[in-house]
Amino acid sequence: MSLKQIAEKVGVSAATVSRILNDPNHKCADKDLRDKVFAAAHELNYVPNEAAKNLKMGKKSEEKVYLIDVLLTRNSSLEQDEFFNEVYRALEMEFNRKHCILSGFFTEECFSAEENVDFEKVHQEIDEMTTDRSEKSDGLIVLGKCNKSILKLLNERYKAVVSINRNSTDYAVDEVICDGAHIANLAMNYLIKLGHRRIGYVGSCHHESRYTGYLQEMFRHNLEPLPEDTMEVRHIESEGYKAMQHFLKQENPPTAFYCANDMVAIGMLKCLAKAKNKYYFPSIISSDDIEAAQFIKPMLTTVRIDKEAMARFATAILLDRIHGGHSESISLKIDGKLMIRESCTRVDEVNSLDYVI
Repeated sequence: MSLKQIAEKVGVSAATVSRILNDPNHKCADKDLRDKVFAAAHELNYVPNEAAKNLKMGKKSEEKVYLIDVLLTRNSSLEQDEFFNEVYRALEMEFNRKHCILSGFFTEECFSAEENVDFEKVHQEIDEMTTDRSEKSDGLIVLGKCNKSILKLLNERYKAVVSINRNSTDYAVDEVICDGAHIANLAMNYLIKLGHRRIGYVGSCHHESRYTGYLQEMFRHNLEPLPEDTMEVRHIESEGYKAMQHFLKQENPPTAFYCANDMVAIGMLKCLAKAKNKYYFPSIISSDDIEAAQFIKPMLTTVRIDKEAMARFATAILLDRIHGGHSESISLKIDGKLMIRESCTRVDEVNSLDYVI
């Protein structure tokens, strides 16, 4: 499959397709176009590097080619979580540079469950991932939260497993994580600096480091986290929208919210835009800094997580494990950076916000 065929399917030039697929720092002005290019590449089974092409055609390569699987948990598709969608794209670029081939992509939403896990089904799903394949994969990268017992099962089937996540696996496998509690600390400190005292939380709460960080900062500043100010939701846009619908019905809702991720925050902003409530203008902050965060109004204030770095380090750790470079579990933390934009304001200036999506 060639760049020209992808270009013809999408309706752009081959040069445009090449820039989007091969340059991880390329910022496409039209996000929908970039999504179409990646979708077409997957559909047409595009093989990006020369080693992969040789393997596909049965030719031998002088350099060892590594087959890597990728597993998405917590959501049934990448489109539901733009953060991991962007991490996945960065992984594709890194595989291209490191002589690796994406040999399989799997989605197992149920693998993130902490309770009432159907392990009979889990074993069946893992069997489907690892057996009846012409080529055995050298390693696995897990995107998202995964039950630790399931991670151990995966570790028994793969020579190397690396988790990319916002929560630690407690050394169940090698991991590249952002420090969720620290990221929440950055976001909460900014809201408190702006004078907010009634701050709500929207996102997952069970075994969630970002919720832990939210509570830490509330208690550290002698603020009371009220039960009615917290909503546990899945980390998707539609859940954020429903959460804001709920808060709009309250007589005295919070003046600010910390959202576990940008998708939830964007859903809340869209609800506010549609409601056009002239008397309620809460500040909203989140974490991830997906591309969409800069293309809404107000532009989303968030804590940026370096997705390219996560992909780069995860691939390096995976290959080092495959080569026998280390035997003990590695945990590498990526720091966050506060990106101050328009969705937060001082508590006494809330009327200055304008929600237009």
